Amino acid sequence: MIMTILVIAVAMFFAMNIGASGAAASMGVAYGAGAIKRRQTALLLCAIGIILGAAFGGGNVIKTMGSGIIPSSVLSIKVILIIFISATVALFLANMLGIPLSTSEVTVGSVVGVGIAFRALYFQNVMSIMLLWIVIPIVSFLIAYFAGKLVSWLKHRWKLTHKYQRTLGIVLIVSGFLEAFSAGMNNVANAVGPLVGAGVLSLSTGALLGGSFVALGALVFGKRVIETNGYRITRFSLAEGCAISGTSAGLVIGASLLGIPVPLTQITTSSIIGIGTAKNGFQLWQKDVITRMLKVWAVSPVFSLVISYSMVKLFLESDLYTLVAIGSVVLATVGSSSLIKSIRTQKRTV
Repeated sequence: MIMTILVIAVAMFFAMNIGASGAAASMGVAYGAGAIKRRQTALLLCAIGIILGAAFGGGNVIKTMGSGIIPSSVLSIKVILIIFISATVALFLANMLGIPLSTSEVTVGSVVGVGIAFRALYFQNVMSIMLLWIVIPIVSFLIAYFAGKLVSWLKHRWKLTHKYQRTLGIVLIVSGFLEAFSAGMNNVANAVGPLVGAGVLSLSTGALLGGSFVALGALVFGKRVIETNGYRITRFSLAEGCAISGTSAGLVIGASLLGIPVPLTQITTSSIIGIGTAKNGFQLWQKDVITRMLKVWAVSPVFSLVISYSMVKLFLESDLYTLVAIGSVVLATVGSSSLIKSIRTQKRTV
């Protein structure tokens, strides 16, 4: 009983971190484009959309996270705790850096790590999910890029009246709300999917409870990430913001109906980068914040996978030989990276 309560508590803390990261992927665009002036108002609308999305459309992805990657029979209370701890560590570090990180990536990475450790993994399903992680952000970037070019073309031919701007502002707020709704449909499953798969929570209870804590996380911790997506990447108009939010909401809602966990924050950020590239060219890619995000996106699922795999080997199987091998690889990687950095610094100095 105590372990069950502990697992639920860790899951809800993870859900709050999901809200903190997901806030930038929803109302951050409307806030950055000026459709919503107050940051707290944007976060409140984000929270409402998340709860509604989880309650009315989160079931399909919850089922995938609970039994579509590894068999539900593997999901004991201890295993679920390992999954949540691994994913929470990766996500919490990203939130402290103000980087919009995909909760789907870290959660799936943690689940895959457990599956590898127990040799019980639906490999074909995992490969399909990973392929979509690559394809959907690219599609999002391309749609936003061409939409940005279209908006720029229209601006030179249409005179934008005050009424037109006001209408665009309303459309952008609605689009942002739908994006928050899609976050509830897709990302809440990351917090409650393993609990539902193991039978700890029912599907309806898990969706409502998880959605509430994700929404709470958006309200309490979402300020830094919403600033990153709203202002630090690039500036955009109301029309460009509509293209960003509309693209993200449509892609994520479609994936959620199919039960596929997708990287919402990567999709939205890719749309923002697409709009910025259409406006300013590819020099936008030289910004440090974009480079940092790409690195975190690449490392985060592997990081959570290694943590969950190592915890299974240490706490459930007491396999110290495997841990020594993993530690050696980590030390070699860190040492090689440091050596390469030192060599580059020395060359620049010369």
